[in-house]
Amino acid sequence: MIPYQYNLRSIWVRRVTAIITVLGVALVTAVLAAALMLAAGVKKSVSVGGQDDVAIIMRAGATGELESGVDESAVGLVLSQPGLAQENGKPIGGGEIVVVVALDKLGAIGFSNVNMRGYSDQSLKLRPNLKLVEGALPKPGTDEAMVGRGILGRFKGLTLGDQISVRKNRPLRIVGVFEDGGSGAESEIWADVVTVRAAFGRQSGVSVVRARLASAGGIEAFRAVIESDKRLGLKVKSEPDFLAAQSEGLSKFLTIMGFIVSLFFSLGAIIGATITMHAAVAHRTREIGTLRALGFSRYAILMGFLMEALVMTVTGGAIGLLAALALSSTKISMMNPATWSELVFALAPSTQAFVTAGLFSVGMGLLGGFLPAVRASRISPLAALRS
Repeated sequence: MIPYQYNLRSIWVRRVTAIITVLGVALVTAVLAAALMLAAGVKKSVSVGGQDDVAIIMRAGATGELESGVDESAVGLVLSQPGLAQENGKPIGGGEIVVVVALDKLGAIGFSNVNMRGYSDQSLKLRPNLKLVEGALPKPGTDEAMVGRGILGRFKGLTLGDQISVRKNRPLRIVGVFEDGGSGAESEIWADVVTVRAAFGRQSGVSVVRARLASAGGIEAFRAVIESDKRLGLKVKSEPDFLAAQSEGLSKFLTIMGFIVSLFFSLGAIIGATITMHAAVAHRTREIGTLRALGFSRYAILMGFLMEALVMTVTGGAIGLLAALALSSTKISMMNPATWSELVFALAPSTQAFVTAGLFSVGMGLLGGFLPAVRASRISPLAALRS
């Protein structure tokens, strides 16, 4: 094999074109890694905190909380079923109502949808990670609300002490700020369920029922009881399964778009690497002939030139991954099609994202360097020395 010092020195001699190739690969790798980190961030934000022993009960056929509706009479029947955890002789669970309000953005033109959740004291018992970080909890039955840390200050009226108008002559005052371990709840406004019902005229029912099971393994038995009662017209999901379904659409969209954009960008990077390596072969014909005359085989020549292409693309890939990693603390705000509301989440570095983007950069090196390497290996020693 050709000594690696020879290949590294050859790259240094052509450092201008090599740097351009490295930067092109770095850009492609960073874009792909960032897109995969976005998809992972959506999954993490929406799915974090899901508990196996919590059941989500919603209308059969509904795919999300906004589409669902559970009559008030059905709530009592659901909570009276066996298999639920008890506290002081009462089941741990209750109904929650979810609506969408349109709020003006801060620092941008236009408005966006934000989820508002009507909750009860039972809702807090089902979310052990939720904690108040500023202000106070809204008092039951009052026109008070608290806002998730994710959307704090991103919309007009969503700062501590401000007011938002959800209906004419029905303002809500923000009295608290909460966080929930980075979950999607941090992109919501929470108010007392009675207040939300009155403001939106939804006294007849709730969106979903959340309930804690006596054991995580009891979800199938509880589902069989609820779904077999055709009068209720309800379905049951475990909280992790429900949350995973809420992130699936946006996560797939970001992943596919990332690959499409990276594919187009990679064509330019591959062409750049190919041109760089072809130019190197053209300018080093005598060197190649000398190497062949010294006894190096065609295979050694091919692998030497292929290694040069891989060194450039792997270096570019490493730079791209570091650039993507630097974005890990960046928070992004996007519309989640599952909820038709704003979702704030951070890019989530993951081993899968980095391995995929890294292998993509290696693939660019192999594709961009293979043909020039084959061309170099086929050069005749005598013809090369005469040139």
